[in-house]
Amino acid sequence: MHYFDIVVVGAGLAGSTAARVVAEKGKKVLVVEQHRHIAGHCHDAKNEAGITIHTYGPHIFHTNNKKVWDFVQQFSDFNCYQHHVLSYAEGRFIPFPIHVDTINEIFGTHIPASEVSNFLAEQVQSSKFTNPPRTFRDAIVAQVGEKLYELFFENYTRKQWGRDPSLLSAEVAARIPVRANRDGRYFSDPYQGIPSRGYTAMVQAMLEHPNISVLLGANWFELKNGLNAPLTIFTGELDKFFDFKHGKLEYRSLKLVLKTFNKEHYQSASVINYPNDYDWTRITEYKYFLDEQSPHTTVCFEYPKPEGEPYYIVMTKENIARREHYMREVETLEKTGRWLFLGRLAEYKYYNMDQVIAAALQKVGTI
Repeated sequence: MHYFDIVVVGAGLAGSTAARVVAEKGKKVLVVEQHRHIAGHCHDAKNEAGITIHTYGPHIFHTNNKKVWDFVQQFSDFNCYQHHVLSYAEGRFIPFPIHVDTINEIFGTHIPASEVSNFLAEQVQSSKFTNPPRTFRDAIVAQVGEKLYELFFENYTRKQWGRDPSLLSAEVAARIPVRANRDGRYFSDPYQGIPSRGYTAMVQAMLEHPNISVLLGANWFELKNGLNAPLTIFTGELDKFFDFKHGKLEYRSLKLVLKTFNKEHYQSASVINYPNDYDWTRITEYKYFLDEQSPHTTVCFEYPKPEGEPYYIVMTKENIARREHYMREVETLEKTGRWLFLGRLAEYKYYNMDQVIAAALQKVGTI
């Protein structure tokens, strides 16, 4: 086998970022990817209608980390896309996340933005929850009160996670934005957008370096005995690496149903959430992301499911306890200097795309 300084397991954002950084330091890198494509879950491709489809559901890049933004700008221009979401509730399409317009729409009020914090504080005061929050339900109700929780979060969470919100960790709710202003964008980070030629092209540019070789459609678990590199950077599933010795970690998956229509637009926003109606959680209309022009439009219906491609970690007490056992093993291996575990699957951790890149830059920066 050709000699490599570093083997990277996985060609998603974590693996591709790590590979690029170490390749620029003169290391010979082999990237081993089980899928027949690069870019992991942010893989995208144009369909017959000329619309760029995100293969594993919508990915919107946003960050407040200038170092991360500068890094990705080396590999792609970005379309200046600002993400807006609606939520279908009580038979209406309501702006989401919760901000002053949402509140006025739901409660029939006319409060100014300056009164949002006080209004929500009153909602919280008249609600029942455990403080400090112990569960997902507690964490949301502690921010917005019971009415808004029930309308936007309770049933959406049941669909998304397949269990009662009171069984999920409060940490899951840390990602939910609430605004005391008129900013209707889903993200308020200073840097946001979609790579103008798509994520796959951006990752392709990352991996285009004379020191990087990529092996697609290859199972590292079957090849590993022949790959004796001084360092392996693993970005795959944590429990699988250790042969499930501390038990199986749980993931939620998705069934994605794509439909193309002979019309300019299907809906009035790129993403519409369906917390209380229908079996899907949301519908994404992809042509909004890159302002693509076509007489057709393609939308994606998302149906959560318990098995399949691992999309989301499930933050229950049992899974968090199992993760701790595995992470102790990771610590021992990383101390040898021969292993690094990086990314959403390998750390069994919530990461946005920019956080994955930031972690990769930080972890491999000293190699």
